Amino acid sequence: MKNKLSTTSRILIAFASGALIAVFLLPAWRIDLFAPQYPEGLTMNIWINKLSGDVEIINGLNHYIGMKHISADMFPEFKYMSYVVFFFMALGMSAAITGRKKLLLAYIVATIIGGLLVIYDLYKWGYDYGHNLNPNAAIRVPGLSYQPPVLGHKRLLNFDAYSYPDAAGWIVFGAGALVIMVWLVEWLINRKRNKRLKTY
Repeated sequence: MKNKLSTTSRILIAFASGALIAVFLLPAWRIDLFAPQYPEGLTMNIWINKLSGDVEIINGLNHYIGMKHISADMFPEFKYMSYVVFFFMALGMSAAITGRKKLLLAYIVATIIGGLLVIYDLYKWGYDYGHNLNPNAAIRVPGLSYQPPVLGHKRLLNFDAYSYPDAAGWIVFGAGALVIMVWLVEWLINRKRNKRLKTY
């Protein structure tokens, strides 16, 4: 079995790892809200360390149904997410520089686990945000919660809520898909090579 990754694979891994710098420059996730009174929509952008968009307008609307005030302080992840991204970039670059397949596999496993944790974290935040309501809110609908969708669409009263990756999120997804593709190609090439060797 060939122990080192091909030069092409190493370049692609380095490119994918370097692309993660996008999370420092672009928003990673977004939540869009549409209603008859807001046909143009309201957007909350979630960055690696901050929030942007129509956050204050959304807070004003949500106040009437008892939802918490959205602020960066609600996300303790903002304090350490930049270190997590640097770790992934360093791990990917190490795999690219050394060409070690075990490092690439560790990078892929860590990427998958990290992605699942992000989805779970979004769900956990959304559940708390949509269920723990102020009992003294002006508008109360017994038995109704306002948990936003983790991914996709959900109807919340007269609002249509959409949640999906933003620019940096799609770049991270693409980078992860690229390194998985590199691994699969390397595995297929190595398998064919071993078959040829067995025929001699």
